[in-house]
Amino acid sequence: VQLQASGGGLVQAGGSLRLSCAASGRNFDNYIMAWFRQAPGKGREFVAALKWIDGTTHVADSVKDRFSISGDRGKNTVYLRMNVLKPEDTASYSCAAGEADYAVVAGTHPLLYDYWGQGTQVTVSS
Repeated sequence: VQLQASGGGLVQAGGSLRLSCAASGRNFDNYIMAWFRQAPGKGREFVAALKWIDGTTHVADSVKDRFSISGDRGKNTVYLRMNVLKPEDTASYSCAAGEADYAVVAGTHPLLYDYWGQGTQVTVSS
């Protein structure tokens, strides 16, 4: 299984980015795909998740008015759209996949995820 994240970069505050996570290596129909982020000196933070089988999504309260998650099942790719970026959004963003028989809103803990991609760095300048 491979999860390939991309789309990070340096952006000014107020700008936007779209991260992509391409998954391969197995059937992900019964999986939840999620984005987590980790800033220097801080723990891993849940950002958003999507459950492939029913298309339901969940976005962390801290970013739900600015971030959204979507997916293309044909490409096995999940996207994280980030708008009105703030310096505090600066972090390494990683995608993860975990088999799930629970609702997507319950998929916020990193231990629920079996597979992780490498991080893509997002840096927001003030």
